[in-house]
Amino acid sequence: MDLIKEAYTMPNLIFLGKGVLMTLLLAFTAIVASFIIGAFLAIFRYSKTPIIGKVSFAYVEIVRNTPLILILFFTFFGLPELGIDVTLFWKLAIALIIFEISQLSEIVRSGLNSIEKGQIEAARSQGLTYIQTLIYIIMPQAFKRMIPAIVGQFITIVKDTSYTSMFGLLEILNSAKIIWNQDFDFIFPIIILVAVIYFVINFSLSTLSIRLERRLG
Repeated sequence: MDLIKEAYTMPNLIFLGKGVLMTLLLAFTAIVASFIIGAFLAIFRYSKTPIIGKVSFAYVEIVRNTPLILILFFTFFGLPELGIDVTLFWKLAIALIIFEISQLSEIVRSGLNSIEKGQIEAARSQGLTYIQTLIYIIMPQAFKRMIPAIVGQFITIVKDTSYTSMFGLLEILNSAKIIWNQDFDFIFPIIILVAVIYFVINFSLSTLSIRLERRLG
């Protein structure tokens, strides 16, 4: 108990809390940007837009088969070489966005493809344009079916932020390492606390997903 009290001092908890906020900010940035861009790529592929559809397919396949850590190294070292001067946060956020776009794009495309083609034909026969059919008929139904997979990917993004600790970003894992470097006896209690924090964040996302499914259902 004495060790736990020493590890869980108020300064340590405040410092770790700042790491949690950085993790949430990084994850939120990656989630919002990658979902929006990934959804557009999926729609282009679903609509079989000639040039953009092929470019989207090439992008998704290349990035999906590239390790996230390699993309992080590329943005960390490569962006400055390209003359792109951004902060450490944005170097790593851009890497997460690049990687997660490909994952979310496939989830959205699978959701769109799960809707029966007959509904498109029926909507078009009623005078709706293709865009109207997509917005009012296909997307609402597809979104309901995508929710579990999308939330699952969001949870993955939260966990993937831990890779950024090796580049010096003060997210939750790097903050934890700084704390236990003060005293290696703190390693176990701090790791337990970090595990609990990750569980609370991801369990909250899972619970939100279940409630959203029920509400939309």
